[in-house]
Amino acid sequence: MITEVNNYVHFHGAPTKGRILMVASSPSVSKQTGWPIGFWAAELTHPLRVFQEAGYEVELVSTEGGKLEMDGYSNPTDASGYSAHDVISLGYLQKPEFNAMLENTKKLTEVDAANYDAIFLVGGQGPMYTFRGNHELEKLFVAFYEANKPSAAVCHSTTLLLDAKKSDGDLVVKGKTWTGFADAEEEFADQAVGMKIQPYRIEAEARKIAETTFKVAAPFSSYAIEDGNLITGQQQNSGAAAAELVVKQLNK
Repeated sequence: MITEVNNYVHFHGAPTKGRILMVASSPSVSKQTGWPIGFWAAELTHPLRVFQEAGYEVELVSTEGGKLEMDGYSNPTDASGYSAHDVISLGYLQKPEFNAMLENTKKLTEVDAANYDAIFLVGGQGPMYTFRGNHELEKLFVAFYEANKPSAAVCHSTTLLLDAKKSDGDLVVKGKTWTGFADAEEEFADQAVGMKIQPYRIEAEARKIAETTFKVAAPFSSYAIEDGNLITGQQQNSGAAAAELVVKQLNK
């Protein structure tokens, strides 16, 4: 089931409605490019804005704990200018509390799913290495999913769904419609830098899975899918749309 995302009013200063857990990749190094990699700024800040303006408290944890680093191209102050348009991330970077959040995160194994109302996986280049095959993260995500809590992933963080299995042994995505970073978007990125950036492509891998439906929209358009309590977003421009679907479910 694809749900259209509608605008709604955010109430500043409202009492906290609940707690949302966001999970990002700890810093790593790409075996493909040799680049330092981590999380994509907009995939943290844009959903974070939606959650905070809707009155939810957010805690950020990571795969290994400690200090987090954003992908260089996602930093609005990066010399490349690739994300110079991202005024939301630029605004958060001026906030001491946001920088403190990045400075010292808990490891994902240090939190209990029972203490949160939803989970949101932050994408970026890091997850292709730090999320895929991460059994600790799979277990955490499935705990939310099986408790019927909104369970969201965007962009390259959806790589977790290629392997994550429910307690009955079936993949979380069995019988589900979902999205993630598209092959066409990977092709665009590869051509832009003149090399293959990722070790594999999520869309290509997803289409090998029986009994699941992987859908993509136009490259780099805002696109999010809600299928039950599984919520997915296509890429960095889809984080806010996915977050709004999370808020919509929590406000039911």
